[in-house]
Parts: sequence; structure tokens; C-alpha cells
Amino acid sequence: MQIISIKTLRDFWQVHASAETPLKAWYHEARQARWRSFQDIKNRHRQADVLPGNRVIFDLKGNTYRLVVRINYQSGCIFIRFIGTHADYDKINAETI
Repeated sequence: MQIISIKTLRDFWQVHASAETPLKAWYHEARQARWRSFQDIKNRHRQADVLPGNRVIFDLKGNTYRLVVRINYQSGCIFIRFIGTHADYDKINAETI
């Protein structure tokens, strides 16, 4: 999968150092993946949730951080929409961000 954009993740882990390892692990896994549907993700990430518009929420580091992405399964592109703490996530509308 192609991920747009790693800079968003990098900027976040520079502020939240404990997010670096889980974000790098997620990034490397997602780059190698060939997800064709949400079920492909769910088979590997049991805590992942789906939202309208092909958005997926990943819980990272024991749900300390939340990553929201929009996936175009056909083209193989993942668009980073949000990365933040669980408290930050509670302040957004993940369906529209």
C-alpha cells in the first residue's frame, strides 16, 4: 500500500516519543500489505474499527494513540487523516476529518 503521508506520522512521534515504535511498526506493515477490504485489516488488527467513507481507526500502543486513515482499496492508497492521543480523538469527528 502507498501511504500518504509519513511526514504526519513523523511529526507526531517527534512530539510523542512513545508513539514512534508503534507508528513505525504500523507503517512498515501497511506498506507491505495488500488490503483489499476492511476484513483483510480486521483479520490482522482485531481492535480496528471501520467508519463510513472507507475510514479505519487503528488503536496503537494499548489504545494510547488513535490513527484514522482513509483507504482507497482499489488504488492501494492510504491517506493519514488523524493521529493523536485517545483524548484528542474524543474531540474530533472521525467521519469527517
